[in-house]
Amino acid sequence: MTGEIDAQRVAALSDEPLDWRFKGIPAPWWGLRPAEICRRTPDLFAAGAVGPVCVLRASALTHNLVTMARWCRRRGVELAPHGKTHMAPQLLARQFDAGAVAVTVATISQVRVFRAFGVRRMVLANELVDAAGLAWLGAELDADPDFGLVCWVDSVRGVEAMSAALGAAGRPVDVCVEVGMAGGRTGCRDAATVDAVARAAVAAPRLRLVGVAGYEASGGHAVTADALDVVTGYLNDLRAAVVRLAGLFESDEVMVTAGGSTYFDLVADVLTGGWPDGLTVRTVVRSGCYLTHDDGLYRRTSPLGRTSDGALEAALSVWAQVVSRPEPGLALLTMGRRDVSFDQDLPVPYGMSGAVTKLNDQHAYLRLDAADHADIGDWVQFGISHPCTVFDKWQVIPVVDEQNRVVDLIRTFF
Repeated sequence: MTGEIDAQRVAALSDEPLDWRFKGIPAPWWGLRPAEICRRTPDLFAAGAVGPVCVLRASALTHNLVTMARWCRRRGVELAPHGKTHMAPQLLARQFDAGAVAVTVATISQVRVFRAFGVRRMVLANELVDAAGLAWLGAELDADPDFGLVCWVDSVRGVEAMSAALGAAGRPVDVCVEVGMAGGRTGCRDAATVDAVARAAVAAPRLRLVGVAGYEASGGHAVTADALDVVTGYLNDLRAAVVRLAGLFESDEVMVTAGGSTYFDLVADVLTGGWPDGLTVRTVVRSGCYLTHDDGLYRRTSPLGRTSDGALEAALSVWAQVVSRPEPGLALLTMGRRDVSFDQDLPVPYGMSGAVTKLNDQHAYLRLDAADHADIGDWVQFGISHPCTVFDKWQVIPVVDEQNRVVDLIRTFF
């Protein structure tokens, strides 16, 4: 075990041979181990990649890791990046190396994936009331004293369900009471409920109240003045809850956590510094998309792009080939909803002024401007919007340098 993830288990992924299961990968690589492929640093396209193929840009990954780590140090916050973005232990290992203190997950199945790679610190940013999941978690905590996980509670009934499933004996599960946003997702909607849930957690023998949690982007990702005011008001509610519950917490340090990939600057503004004497608070942000950034949603909304703190770079893209030019000004390419995200914005072609107007399962409709060049067989690179819904479509993703030479191969586990 090295640090917060088992380096040997991660490294073993480079010794698992590739085969036909991994789309886009050159057929000559079937049967070869990623380690031996990457030692050759082959040109991805000369080696026989087939479209579409998803890639990560090595220099942008490194830049984003360094940029976010520096920002967190300057702002006095800790980072527990959301692992659901990539579900890639190799990428998580790099995030730990850059200073991340834990991995955030959304489901008990995601906990199991990262536990398989020896991850020791997790934030389950959700309520957990699944009896089978709780039984597994309780056994995992009892089996490994170095494993730590914190999850949310937002109802007395949820506390009761957790207590019933965990039973009377064993290590307690650390919990944060979740403060919700009106019209948002999970979380207590008023101070009285926050306080009641906190008291119930303290009274439950198998739970340990360690902090307050929230998610400030459940209402959307707008960055207008009005939207930022709403988010700031919500974060002030989290802060007030920490102060109000100060006498109840069962840990020496109180955890206050929020922060997706759009408003983590406001989280730092509101939830660091100025705490009452005797109250030690650690502020944890949970951004996941900073690692790859994008050419859509987060290009418009990330604090590291819309402020003077520095800029992230888009690291994730999808290449596709032109397969048809059925009418003037239209190209059809080998990329569709099975390959690229479309839940926030459509893909953006690099080096062209035209735009993707529609996606089918396996085709992209690219409307071309007069100056755009797209012959049948041409490769076109596309930027994406919202990396979470790209990663889950690819089991192996090549990491390439600026000449499209492969320097790593990343496995994902969705």
